[in-house]
Amino acid sequence: MLPVQHHYPLYELNTFGMKVYAAHFSTFTDAAALTDIDTQPEFSKGFKVLGGGSNMLFTGNPGQWILHNRIKGIRLLQEDAQQVWLEVGAGELWHEFVLYCIHHHYAGVENLSLIPGTVGAAPIQNIGAYGVEVREVIDTVHCWHPQERRSVSFSNADCHFGYRDSIFKHDWKDQLIITHVVFRLSKTPDFRISYGQIGRELELMGVKELSLEKVSEAVIRIRKSKLPDPAEIGNAGSFFKNPEVTEERYRQLQQQFPGLPGFTLPGGRVKLPAAWLIEQCGWKGYRQDDYGVHQHQALVLVNYGQARGQDIALLSSKILTSVAQKFDISLEREVQIC
Repeated sequence: MLPVQHHYPLYELNTFGMKVYAAHFSTFTDAAALTDIDTQPEFSKGFKVLGGGSNMLFTGNPGQWILHNRIKGIRLLQEDAQQVWLEVGAGELWHEFVLYCIHHHYAGVENLSLIPGTVGAAPIQNIGAYGVEVREVIDTVHCWHPQERRSVSFSNADCHFGYRDSIFKHDWKDQLIITHVVFRLSKTPDFRISYGQIGRELELMGVKELSLEKVSEAVIRIRKSKLPDPAEIGNAGSFFKNPEVTEERYRQLQQQFPGLPGFTLPGGRVKLPAAWLIEQCGWKGYRQDDYGVHQHQALVLVNYGQARGQDIALLSSKILTSVAQKFDISLEREVQIC
């Protein structure tokens, strides 16, 4: 039986710093602890797994059973001349895993440096940054199915990865508990430095010879310059997804808004920077009481200390409406509202 704590404070377990309490809360450190959780009375309330709380906005005290995933460990499963397969506990901090890979010269996740959260959340969200998505290096996702009391494994194809999306956000939402993720990483780097400001940052750093360490350092420097530290200002990083449009629609928008940037994707669609759209609607730097939009990054909604989750959620709705009215584009939230 998992020990259960009641009315448990969650404000140190969500990066927005929302001062909410879980009606029922348990921590688990191995998959064996989950074998009979379906027999516990708290299970009837439903459950939600919490990792680092870096992609979640609580708008009130959650009534579900909050399960805090603390499964740790990194294990080498196999390797060949070109690749390695690592099985990683879902409770490992994502950035610590990235640093582990860089230290061991395993390539593929260096562009994803400094993304907050845990390894278990990475496939759910299909985290991505600077031209790389985690689906490119995920081999298998291992889960526990509480109601059926069995382990379930998903291949990369089974995960139905999309832009900041996966099967775990839809078909299996709040039904499975990710316990481990197997990553397939390369022993030979394929550096991606053309996306965003990485190349420019490497020049400013005076880098003459590329390495995993230098690319990671450049990404970290860029992220620190653009995104607020959740330890100082409550936030969940990018609150909205970057929308995609057809090339024809992009050309039409450029005629109306000549400064509109766009990044051409394989297949002909164009990704638009949501931050630019939001800024053009006048939201960048907006503040009301203790919540608002970050002054340096329009994608980031912030809690300056005592904000309520409902206020931030309402602000996000206002931003969605204003972008739709000005550009006829429907933004989507990246952060889960609970």
